[in-house]
Amino acid sequence: MDTLISNVTAVTMNPKMEVLFGAYIGIADGKIVSISKSAPEQPPKTIVDGTGMVAIPGLINCHTHLATSVLRCFTDDLTGSEALEALLQKEAKMDSRTAKAAATLAIAECLRFGTTSVSDLYYYPNATAEAVAESGIKANLALSSYRFIDQNEEFDFDTDEQCQELCRVVDKWHGYDNGRIKIDAGIYAEYTSNYRLWEALAGYACEKGLGLQLHLAESQSEVDSCLDRTGMGPGELLNCHNLFAVPATAAGCTFLEPQERAILGRKKVTAVATPLCAAKNGLPSTPIADCVKAGMNVALGTGGAVECGNLDLFEVIRYAAMAERSRTGDASSLPASAALMMATVTGAQAQGRSSECGMLCEGMDADIVLVDFSAPHLIPCHNVLNGLVWSAKGGDVAMTMVRGRILYQNGSFPTLDLRAAVEELTQYAIPTLFQDK
Repeated sequence: MDTLISNVTAVTMNPKMEVLFGAYIGIADGKIVSISKSAPEQPPKTIVDGTGMVAIPGLINCHTHLATSVLRCFTDDLTGSEALEALLQKEAKMDSRTAKAAATLAIAECLRFGTTSVSDLYYYPNATAEAVAESGIKANLALSSYRFIDQNEEFDFDTDEQCQELCRVVDKWHGYDNGRIKIDAGIYAEYTSNYRLWEALAGYACEKGLGLQLHLAESQSEVDSCLDRTGMGPGELLNCHNLFAVPATAAGCTFLEPQERAILGRKKVTAVATPLCAAKNGLPSTPIADCVKAGMNVALGTGGAVECGNLDLFEVIRYAAMAERSRTGDASSLPASAALMMATVTGAQAQGRSSECGMLCEGMDADIVLVDFSAPHLIPCHNVLNGLVWSAKGGDVAMTMVRGRILYQNGSFPTLDLRAAVEELTQYAIPTLFQDK
């Protein structure tokens, strides 16, 4: 046995939602090999004292834009159109070097807050993959493809620049390190692309066994525009062009019509709620219960740091529950167990990783987070699940482990040179984006 986490409260998130007090979690070759109330007979190489700690499955952030960490707090308090214009101006100056430095910083932030796997939809996927590979975190990475709508536009997948970039990234990174990195196809949204791109990406994703990421029905204006142009809502339109023929994660899904949710439910599309990002932009959050009733999987995401300020998924878990209770007027809706499931179990399903993570049980990857419950705001703890959702913060994370490897512990990042990443940001990335040339 490589590592033993001793005397810990283990929130398993298994089908029985078992919470084991005074538990021992044995780890070998990156896997959980035992989890019980008694210490194993085999002595471990390393013991991690879990006294006062709560062990949970690593959190899964199903929608973010890692490289936008370099733009954190830059567009706050602007209107939607003003923020978009300012963001596009800076993104036009971005390059792979900037993207890698910013992604590295964002990954450190994710690990600090207990996230062990991310789904990223952005540009410069090769640079982001390099940062992910070096860090040890898991990731599903998608190139945010776009083709502004022009029905007369010439399009050829085999010569299109973005499509060929996707092919190169798939060839290099898909399945890297026994699947620690997966590459997904992606579009930014319906309103930035057209059917030629959708159908080509769907066909390629089917051929290569990829998933797909996108934004969908995040605002009423987006839906109204699609209805005016096509007579259909964006969910129905994209389905007509087979975009959901592969496993898809769609951020938002806030303004879908009931019939669209039913269609996406039959296609097993994941709706990714980003409640903090939505609220910051003056928008309502994903109607979680409605999506679940329609048969959709529902997971959680932060969006990018430029959109919501930080990548603390604990804040998102809490606010998702609050937003749903406020929407339904029912304080008993979305209990703590369901909120935690969206950040673990159903997040793993969204990423195609349900056989490897999302729960603490034998045979799963040792993607484990220790939360320090000795802090004043976590005492007393009458209910561990409630404590995790309503009281805990990302800053309470004491250790983050992926496949049995400690990636964050008590202020230290063993796999990352955080100082070098900050220097790269301050000396190169920020001047590149913000200094006039």
